[in-house]
Amino acid sequence: MNFDVTEERGVILIILNGEMVGGPDATALSEKLHDLITDNKKKIMLDMSEVRWMNSSGLGILIGALNTIRKADGNLKLFGLTDKPRHLLKITQLDKVFDICQTKEEAIDQFV
Repeated sequence: MNFDVTEERGVILIILNGEMVGGPDATALSEKLHDLITDNKKKIMLDMSEVRWMNSSGLGILIGALNTIRKADGNLKLFGLTDKPRHLLKITQLDKVFDICQTKEEAIDQFV
């Protein structure tokens, strides 16, 4: 999994790409989130439209990100979920835990 980070209207956008399966990529994302929170960037959205596959380790990445951000009084939104990640969130009932939006614009509007 690779990721890029940008900012739109005061909201951090992390664009994920590839497979969310844990490993060094999870560490890199976690470190980036800690850096953002240290810089007082607490409105964060994840673009999942290019995530082709996600396993239980990928779920762990998302849960870890959510916990890190919420402990810092921030918020995390997901958008652009493809079928496989959406199905995995649904069967684990984590779709009730995460704020899931259809589009980037919807996610930004919920923050501002």
